[in-house]
Amino acid sequence: MNKIIKIILIVIGLVAAVLWFSLPSADDPDAINSGAMNFMFIIMYLLLAIAVVTALFFGLSKLFTTPGSIKKALFALGGLAIVVAISYGLSSNNMAVVETMSQRGIETTEGTVKNIGMGLNVFFILTAVAVVLMIFPGLKRMFVK
Repeated sequence: MNKIIKIILIVIGLVAAVLWFSLPSADDPDAINSGAMNFMFIIMYLLLAIAVVTALFFGLSKLFTTPGSIKKALFALGGLAIVVAISYGLSSNNMAVVETMSQRGIETTEGTVKNIGMGLNVFFILTAVAVVLMIFPGLKRMFVK
């Protein structure tokens, strides 16, 4: 099985290399409609689909076969839900932003502004948590020894 996968990957790599060298120049106004470009996108979507299906299959199989992993996954999803709820509460539906966007010709609503603010807050909170979880164990090892 591993040998077959390697052969398939080599064939895909060779096809992609041939397509790469058959791409039109950047000066060509019709470059986006070339056959080589379309086939490269097809290969990319195919490899992305294979990666997603493989990751889901092995991730879910590991989740359901390892004892206690479902409980940990539910705790993680609950924590994420709490972070999203806190972020939604902290975000504001700033009317000035809606007016500024409408002056620029971009139609938006207060709910859209609030959702964008929530997404940014989720990103910032999760980034801060990730930084703390990377730094804290290192500091702990430095001072405990």
